[in-house]
Amino acid sequence: MSCGHPHEMDCGEVLRRVEVFLEHTSDADGTVAYHRIEQHLHECPNCEHEYEVAIYQVGDVIRALVSRCCHEHAPDELRRKVLARLKHLRLEPS
Repeated sequence: MSCGHPHEMDCGEVLRRVEVFLEHTSDADGTVAYHRIEQHLHECPNCEHEYEVAIYQVGDVIRALVSRCCHEHAPDELRRKVLARLKHLRLEPS
């Protein structure tokens, strides 16, 4: 995938490494790509959109897992913590 605009990091590579960004960690090979990915997401509306979609999908998966495993609603405190973490992971306009 490419948006057609030049970036330091290719769009396809950014989307393959989005878990590095989500976890705020380094790549498996030890290189720290977090800031490069963050910069790219701020520069590229296509990748930023794909990232936002991924965040919402993660939220859906978490809700489904809690519902399936607990057979009840998540405790209020857990719900607040999960929602706060998801909000933190979303990109805020700079």
